[in-house]
Amino acid sequence: MAKNSFSRVLGQVLLLVMICLLLGWIVGQPAWALVVGLGGYLVWTLRQMARFSDWLSAHPNDPPPEARGVWGEIFDSIYHLQRRDNKMRSRLQAVIDRIQSSTSALRDAVVMIDSEGHLEWWNHAAERLLGLRTPDDSGQHVGNLIRDPRFIEYFERGEFRDPLEIPAPTNLNVQLQYAITRYGPGDRLMVVRDVTRLHNLEQMRKDFVANVSHELRTPLTVVVGYLETLLDMEDELNPRWKRPLQQMQQQANRMQALLHDLLLLARLETSDNPGEQERVDVRPLLEHIRKDAEALSGERGHRIALQIEGNTRMHGIEGELRSAFSNLAFNAVKYTPDHGEITLRWWSDEQGQHLSVSDNGVGIAPQHINRLTERFYRVDTSRNSTTGGTGLGLAIVKHVLLRHQGRLEITSVPEQGSIFSCHFPPGRAA
Repeated sequence: MAKNSFSRVLGQVLLLVMICLLLGWIVGQPAWALVVGLGGYLVWTLRQMARFSDWLSAHPNDPPPEARGVWGEIFDSIYHLQRRDNKMRSRLQAVIDRIQSSTSALRDAVVMIDSEGHLEWWNHAAERLLGLRTPDDSGQHVGNLIRDPRFIEYFERGEFRDPLEIPAPTNLNVQLQYAITRYGPGDRLMVVRDVTRLHNLEQMRKDFVANVSHELRTPLTVVVGYLETLLDMEDELNPRWKRPLQQMQQQANRMQALLHDLLLLARLETSDNPGEQERVDVRPLLEHIRKDAEALSGERGHRIALQIEGNTRMHGIEGELRSAFSNLAFNAVKYTPDHGEITLRWWSDEQGQHLSVSDNGVGIAPQHINRLTERFYRVDTSRNSTTGGTGLGLAIVKHVLLRHQGRLEITSVPEQGSIFSCHFPPGRAA
């Protein structure tokens, strides 16, 4: 198209030159005739350029001015492009308006945040749940409007795999769940949901478990005490009662272990503040856990190895870390066949500090792995009952790691063994 236009313009100029030369030859002044002809053509071209500039700057949506030749084609082509662009912009604006209308009707707050953390757009629910004001808060940093330290840490850390639940900035009795998704070149979309009802139900469940556990602990302690007293009177005891009392004592001890785990889990769940952090040396802690695991193994003859590499000091709560690490080690002993191999390995690198507990035991099928940290979840009911597990060990591990900004990773192959790994961020190192 461009080549044809150039050829046509070139032909018109050559024709003008020939006409000027012919007229100049007739009047005896061919050079002046050529100058006048080309000058007139130049003035006409400049005039069309001025008309084109005036039309684009002053009346771009009006029909183009009338013109002939190549300038008429230029005017028409630009006009058609403008009309097509206006139609496309109208369609895009209609789509944007529909999206904004639909998100404005949502009960969940939707907030668009740019790569620097500034608010770009939000719906009406965000004004109700977060107290945002239109247009005063537009362009403000999200940390200036949601000042809860837990949200600021969550937002700046940039790890949005799990949502954050904290009270609303405008009403502490309202519990909000923040879920952030990345999109575009560093932009973020934040969806905020009112989960007060679910939070209250969950809190009721936690309070019920904690209260029942506390109420059962005292009578169970009395029962265990009397059973121990009766078993100590073995000489005066009827032989027929010896085995029933031993079984009662065994089951009562299991109940005590269950209550202990329930109370510990309730404390971990109900306390948002991990408490005062201390410097914990993991080396003696793991050495003590290895000895306890060997004692638990007893005559089963497990080979338990401990490997430690790198920095072993971290900030945390020693009692909670001991509970989490010992749960992993004791589970490996319980579910590994006699004379099996168990390895406790601690190492540190640029990603943080890590603990892995590996065994060559029975392994776990893939469909069970994602549910292992649920309370009372059992892969094999009979196997758990024979080993005396409460079904709460991995739930305790999960909550301890969450309180230490860590995460639990589980890999397992049935009949080959399992690896339970605890990963702590670099900021935990002491």
